[in-house]
Amino acid sequence: MKIFRSRNRVDTPPPVGAPLHLANTLFREGQYAAAEAEARAVAARHARHAKSARSLVAAALGAQGRHAEALAEYDALLPVFGREYGAEHPLTLQLRVNRAQTLITLGRHAECEVECAAVARAASRDTGAAMQVLVGVARNGQIYAVNAQGRHEEAEALARAALAARDSPDRLTLALRLGLARSLNGQKRHDEAAAEARHAEELFKSLSEDHRRTETGAVELAMATALVGLGRGAEAGPLAAAALDACVAAFGPDHYRVAEARALLDRIDGA
Repeated sequence: MKIFRSRNRVDTPPPVGAPLHLANTLFREGQYAAAEAEARAVAARHARHAKSARSLVAAALGAQGRHAEALAEYDALLPVFGREYGAEHPLTLQLRVNRAQTLITLGRHAECEVECAAVARAASRDTGAAMQVLVGVARNGQIYAVNAQGRHEEAEALARAALAARDSPDRLTLALRLGLARSLNGQKRHDEAAAEARHAEELFKSLSEDHRRTETGAVELAMATALVGLGRGAEAGPLAAAALDACVAAFGPDHYRVAEARALLDRIDGA
């Protein structure tokens, strides 16, 4: 996901005020443990910004692979956001989709699918640009969850529809392309998946470092999976190993993408 972005997921902290400037900067730079500590300190010192600070804490926990802790934080925050802003306020919907993407990392794919679909429906009722981005983020989480349940043709249809609605070469488009590649690999259409992975690689390279950090290792995993399916394990092995090293360095050893890379390497070694 990253995440879903997050893949399986597009994972970004919410808009916040000045007290969280440092924590947000640390998050964007990939210093997730430091961002967590700073956000916790802000939550303790500034009651006005506590909700946003705790949301950033949850995002930082997830980025470190501490998914159960992240979910607990989201679960505690969601009723607070609902009371303060309303059920369909952009900040509440963003929190819901971030929580849903955390469900993916815990293997709760059906729950994630339902929640992401609900957020997409709610956000689509507002035609503003920010809410339309949120629709895409929610669809990205839904695509990952549907893929994870083995419904790859459905995931492909969702990914192509979401991409057709996008006209920006940004990190959300990158995440959706990776979801499409995953669906094609799932259908054993490995040539098409490899082509999609190459498109994703070009887009990845065009983004700034802070905009591509959440998809670290994802392009290599998509391509390596396609190569394994094409019987080219000797080429896939180094890509999967590079993805593993990059993911451990970026997210720590407990991140879900680290587990994906290890599983793919085991598959290659056992072939």
